[in-house]
Amino acid sequence: MKFLKYILPAIFTLVFVSCSDDDNDIDTIDEVQDLLKVQEISNEKHTIEIYTETGKLVQGYNNLTIRIKDKSTQAFIENATITWKPMMHMTEMAHSCPKSDLVKVSGMQTVYNGFIIFQMAENQMEKWDLTFNYTINGIAYEAVDFIGVPASTKKTVTSVTGIDGVKYVLALIEPKNPAVKINDITIGLFKMENMMSFPVVENFKINLDPRMPSMGNHSSPNNQDLVYNAVTKLYDGKLSLTMTGYWKLNLMLRNQSNEILKGEAVTETNEASTLFLELEF
Repeated sequence: MKFLKYILPAIFTLVFVSCSDDDNDIDTIDEVQDLLKVQEISNEKHTIEIYTETGKLVQGYNNLTIRIKDKSTQAFIENATITWKPMMHMTEMAHSCPKSDLVKVSGMQTVYNGFIIFQMAENQMEKWDLTFNYTINGIAYEAVDFIGVPASTKKTVTSVTGIDGVKYVLALIEPKNPAVKINDITIGLFKMENMMSFPVVENFKINLDPRMPSMGNHSSPNNQDLVYNAVTKLYDGKLSLTMTGYWKLNLMLRNQSNEILKGEAVTETNEASTLFLELEF
């Protein structure tokens, strides 16, 4: 009995410490462990951390993850309501760009996700900034700073005016890692209502004709035109890549009446559409 008198408290202490260690492991789970930090934007109370897969922003489509850190406690906020506003400050005007809402990532406690499509790059005189407006426990905050958006080496986003007089923005989203196969291709399509509003365009169609200009401008088999996906609010199709190298993705944009708003068919006398995107791998 004396043996049990001393051994039971020891076992209880060991189990309690073990459970406490497990709790600490849960508290310190890194919800951005597979991402790289782009930069931080701060105000007096909080630091907003911005992450992507590469640790960079690019001209074109950007999938962004953010979290908010309380400067006084160093804890990450779990109950924020957030909006964001990217702005390009040009020499004679300012405008925004297509973007999604920022939403809490399912199954996560501290991270929020969304996308921004920068349709133009920065230069020495013209810069992007990013404003976050958010509320925590009913208190409103704002944080803003400049962000770097260098020019892309290939055209992954384009702004065009259709024959209907509407300005459209198209951005290549997938494939991120193209390969010699039939790839899933996704393009975002938006229209410019005004300098601040770029809503999604629904139920159009995007004809696809990929070509290799350096190889006799040959195409590839088994491509599928892009159609609207009502769930993702993006356009999905199939892109057949038969070899590595530079590909020009010739496009034609059609409205709900099947009228061509922008772009031309590639023929023996017309080597490329005026509406196109690019990739190289």
